[in-house]
Formats: sequence, structure tokens, C-alpha cells
Amino acid sequence: QVQLVESGGGLVQPGGSLRLSCAASGRIFSFYAMGWYRQAPGKQRELVASTINSNTNYADSVKGRFTISRDNAKNTVYLQMSSLKPEDTAVYYCNARWGAMDAWGQGTLVTVSS
Repeated sequence: QVQLVESGGGLVQPGGSLRLSCAASGRIFSFYAMGWYRQAPGKQRELVASTINSNTNYADSVKGRFTISRDNAKNTVYLQMSSLKPEDTAVYYCNARWGAMDAWGQGTLVTVSS
């Protein structure tokens, strides 16, 4: 089973930026479809961004503000978040999928508040 460890969450003011990182175990990281999800209090978990091969996909709510990227040499996927809004406040989860594998990280809290 792939192990995922997120980092980079914290408190940021509206309009600020944060970069989340997710380090993955496994020797075939480059084959994994990687995604960032988030779950705000009282809401369902939602997809924020995903990447497989060189393709990326974003939720409409974050397009133009968030960027997902990956470094296959470091087995790491990133989420660069800019122009953050209070409604971006949530626990952010990293996800890896390959075949029947569907692994989740423990989550990292992002709070956008003045």
C-alpha cells in the first residue's frame, strides 16, 4: 500500500499563498494518478485538482488560482495555492490511484482568515 504524507498547511490571510506537498512511497510513482481533495466543515469531500502523465484537471472554483504539479524524481506532488479566499478553508487530502490502489493521506488543514 502506498503511503502518502502531506505537509504545508497552515493559517494564511485572504489573498495569500501556500504550497502543499505530498510525498509518496512506491517505486512507480510516475504511473500514479495524483489528486488533491478538500473537505470543509459540514461539506462533502471534493476534488480540487488532479494530474496524470502531463494532464491536469481543476475544479472551477480554483481555476487560475491553484496549480498542481509533480516531481517524479522526488515522488512528490504539489499544490500551489494563490489568491486564497476564506472559502478555501478546509482539510486538504492527497490521493494516489493506480489500478485497484486508492490511497489517501492524513490531511493537512488550510485556514484562510484575517
